[in-house]
Amino acid sequence: MTWQNPWLVAALFNLVLIGLAFASPKKLLTPMGYIHAWVLGVILWGCLGWQAYFVTLVYFAAGSTVTKVGFAQKAAAGIAEDRGGVRGPGNVWGSALTAALCALLVWFTGLTSATLAGLTTGQVTQLLILGFVASLSTKLSDTSATEIGKAYGQRTFLITTLQPVPRGTEGAVSLEGTLAGVVGSLILAVAAWGVGLIPVVGVVICAIAAFVATTIESLIGATIEDKLPGLTHDVVNIINTLIGAVVAISLGALLAIK
Repeated sequence: MTWQNPWLVAALFNLVLIGLAFASPKKLLTPMGYIHAWVLGVILWGCLGWQAYFVTLVYFAAGSTVTKVGFAQKAAAGIAEDRGGVRGPGNVWGSALTAALCALLVWFTGLTSATLAGLTTGQVTQLLILGFVASLSTKLSDTSATEIGKAYGQRTFLITTLQPVPRGTEGAVSLEGTLAGVVGSLILAVAAWGVGLIPVVGVVICAIAAFVATTIESLIGATIEDKLPGLTHDVVNIINTLIGAVVAISLGALLAIK
């Protein structure tokens, strides 16, 4: 039956959902952002099913919500997100390119029955799914830490020197932001566990991977972001999520999760 084709279901369902979101007076994405989100949604559902799509919706909903926290205060200080927090194509792929690559690799692995380093196809698939979840956990952790730190950080320090700096400084960290980042990563990972994408131990792995990756991202922000040609914030986000995925996959392989 036609409706058994996950790619067709993904295309149609995503079209309806994106259409409703686009028609809503409260915009989360720019017009081009919605188009790119449609492509992303089709890839994720087609490769990993509705569970991956649901987890990605959790990320976008939580990320958009936390961006709005204390927005007026952040805007007055000149440290709020551009366009009032409305995301564009760069934000979509900066957040989810790694997730999309993990999903595509799962699909490719299923087609080829590929093995890697003595791992079975099933083990490779589970590790890639763990990488998918960890990449989104990492991004939600980063977004939560940044936005809550900007809004409520009482004492903000540059990660490289631990010297006090103003809120919103690239590479700055705060206790409030760090805790929010941990909570953000757990929210995403628990959602993935709830729909059966990862085992319980995967929740812990994703939280660890997100913490490691966001710490490295802060170091990049404090040292070389915007100083090297092409190293934009969206590119740093891709690096950040890729680190989260690699750390999670490495930990998963070491622990031989199933």
